[in-house]
Amino acid sequence: MIYRINPRLPLTGEVRRILAEEIGKALVHLDTARDRPEQGLHKCRKRLKNVRALLRLVRSGDETFCVTENQCYRDVAALLAGPREATALVETIDRLAASFPEQSAGGGLDAVRETLVARQHELHGGAGLDAAIGAAIAACEEGISRIDILVLPDQPEQAADVLADGARITLRRARKALDKAGSRGEADDFHNLRKAAKTHGMHLSLLGRLWPTPIKAPRKAVDELGERLGELHDVFVMRELLDADDRPLGSPQETRLLSKLLKRSEKSLKKTCLAVAAGLFGDSPRRSTRKLARKARDDLAAAPREEAGAPGAAG
Repeated sequence: MIYRINPRLPLTGEVRRILAEEIGKALVHLDTARDRPEQGLHKCRKRLKNVRALLRLVRSGDETFCVTENQCYRDVAALLAGPREATALVETIDRLAASFPEQSAGGGLDAVRETLVARQHELHGGAGLDAAIGAAIAACEEGISRIDILVLPDQPEQAADVLADGARITLRRARKALDKAGSRGEADDFHNLRKAAKTHGMHLSLLGRLWPTPIKAPRKAVDELGERLGELHDVFVMRELLDADDRPLGSPQETRLLSKLLKRSEKSLKKTCLAVAAGLFGDSPRRSTRKLARKARDDLAAAPREEAGAPGAAG
């Protein structure tokens, strides 16, 4: 069982299979999160991102289902965002300390880290997290029960058009976000670029047997871009907390070094992200997905059709 569409099987069945697998894994991670929230919440949110990327890929095939379910799992992810962000901010402090060892050697980040660790423990304990996990589990279980409602075009030509359309929309989003990030450089621009890049990476995995060129190198590059954009996002969040009127991270003296290192890190990450993204999303989305549509039509039409559940059906 893998996160990849098998062209030897009808598209509806394959998408239903992958949805069930990913939501099922999200439920396992939610159960883990009760005792180990640092690991469980992060892994659950990654599975939900996989689900939402798949729904975006096939949206034109069953728009009502995909839009409704995407909103459902967006809401589930939002329930878990606060506790996960608390862990990410502690990780950001540790990353800054590792990136600037000489500057942080004197303990200039220690007071802020202690504040963030206390915040993390507060959000990871008590009834609030239990309630959020319970609500997320209920929503995911209901989502699994709705999977059979999904019906997609299974004829090769129509299925290929659905897949190419979903991939093209994501590439357009990435190209638009890249242009704005390069010209304006606002936090929202880089956040939109991050979301589009991550979705594109998931689409590469899903379409690995249909993509017109080898996916190993671009998938590695887009994963690395996603990591750097994630680090940049955490920098933006930290800077926003620093600018808050109630100074939740400490006094100006306690946060002086952090502010300096955040600015340096932001500058470096922006430069790196823009360069890598330009290489990934510089081509025309229409041209890229036109090749995908042609290859998908040929491959889907040529593939002998297997019955769902037959040996080897998972690819």
